[in-house]
Amino acid sequence: MDTFTIIIAMLAAVMLSGIVVRVLPISIPIPFLQIALGVLIAAVFERGVQIEPEIFFLLFLPPLLFLDGWRVSKVAALREVSSILQLAIGLVLLTVVGTGYLIHWMIPSIPLPVAFAIAAILSPTDPVAVGAIARRVPIPRKMMTILEGEALFNDASSLVAFRFAVVAAVTGAFSLSDATLSFLWISSAGIAIGVSVTAILMYTKGVIQRRFGVEPGSDVLLSLVMPFVVYSIAERAGASGILAAVAAGICMSYVEMSGRLPATGRVNRQTIWTIVQFTLNGMMFVLLGEQLPALLGNLALAAKESGRPEQLYWLPVYAAVIYLGLILTRLVWVVISLKLEEFIGKRRGKPRAKVSRRLILAMSLAGARGSITLAGVMALPLTLLDGTPFPARELAICLAAIVLLLSLIVASISLPPLLRSMSSTAADPVSHERELVRAAMLEAASASVVATRQRLITEHPEDSALCASVTESLLAKFQRQAGQDATEHSAETFARERTIERQMQLAAIGASRQAVYRLAKRHRISDTLAREHVMWLDLQETSLLGSAGTEPHGY
Repeated sequence: MDTFTIIIAMLAAVMLSGIVVRVLPISIPIPFLQIALGVLIAAVFERGVQIEPEIFFLLFLPPLLFLDGWRVSKVAALREVSSILQLAIGLVLLTVVGTGYLIHWMIPSIPLPVAFAIAAILSPTDPVAVGAIARRVPIPRKMMTILEGEALFNDASSLVAFRFAVVAAVTGAFSLSDATLSFLWISSAGIAIGVSVTAILMYTKGVIQRRFGVEPGSDVLLSLVMPFVVYSIAERAGASGILAAVAAGICMSYVEMSGRLPATGRVNRQTIWTIVQFTLNGMMFVLLGEQLPALLGNLALAAKESGRPEQLYWLPVYAAVIYLGLILTRLVWVVISLKLEEFIGKRRGKPRAKVSRRLILAMSLAGARGSITLAGVMALPLTLLDGTPFPARELAICLAAIVLLLSLIVASISLPPLLRSMSSTAADPVSHERELVRAAMLEAASASVVATRQRLITEHPEDSALCASVTESLLAKFQRQAGQDATEHSAETFARERTIERQMQLAAIGASRQAVYRLAKRHRISDTLAREHVMWLDLQETSLLGSAGTEPHGY
């Protein structure tokens, strides 16, 4: 019963964090509030929910990584695939070697394989932490694409390195060829399983839906279950469940392009996944906060394992040096990657635009660590093969936790001034893509209206004048929405017209909704009919609010 109460308290903490972050007079990143509430829960109940690494990976990572793979921009990721792979693979290997030797040199009591294990589990950036920072800091689109892609794919390389470092520490044996083959198998098999299982499930659902129909909730439930299915199958096959979940999300996004799901189904699925994402993200940080009291209680043992049993203050010093090493390693790798891309671009006759030093520094500081690091380091075995305690285990956990907190604090404090007034350039490819969308939507909508008019006139000749009037009105509306009105108006005027029209429509929707509620309260219409009309109005309002900062999403 206590565990159930703690879980309810965690959910309440996540909900409360979303309220408190808007009430406080100062801007505090929501992850810090959630961590603080987790510490409070552990203090009130005198214990928190302990992280079981296998359960943690199964419950939290598959749905979040699946959703990230689903929603990440594939075109943007392919455009930056070179930078993403360099950070996700090359930087991880450099971090493992460089930071591993730094840890062993600084704290000789930590064996070199254990130092490599600590460096490996500190190397992956956390997509949850990156996303939490992105919601607060206006990160340039290209930089955000690289950070999201890196966070999605560096888990596999880092966890493979971590696994082999732990095996080397436990057995005293290591084979570079075995590690390389294992990495290739784990990565390729994980991606293949994610894609194939998703394709099979979606094909089967499509066949059943076409022949018998499917309840609307079934599609949403399938999307919720799918990441757990592909993750479990991949892990049982000895592949990367993380990459399987990411690949399943990417595959799901392409399946979605078929457009076979009704609009209401997409809205319901979007709403449910938004709730799932907010809840799981928040619970990860609350769970992290719940571990802090136990970590603080083990500081004395960690200090003893470091060789300075009476000098606890050395632990944050060690962690700060390790974090500085991570930043410098990342900075060096980013500079080398940019120089390499610049050289390749010149050889191909496609020189790349120069990247500012502020952006390079921001890329180096934006690699925040998260709960993946803490869960991974707590998966260190308790003993070696001969039964002796695993060397420096508590010290490794302590250092990883402090580095994790430092990365969150430094990224949250340093990124706003570094990225202030730094926005996407006018040559942003997304602007061109938006223009393509406008033109394609206008052309398709106009052709459809004209074709429908001809069909209706053929079927009902008496309505020809009415059809012509409606057609003219609709075409003019489409042109206004696409910014291609036939009248001589500037782009600024079109923008103002859309803003005014949107405000009027929102006000009209709000008034209509209240009118429906009044009728329902007076029992003049049924609750069912009221819900149907309110849902229709909500869909319209959601569409208008979704296009508040961009161009309209549909006609």
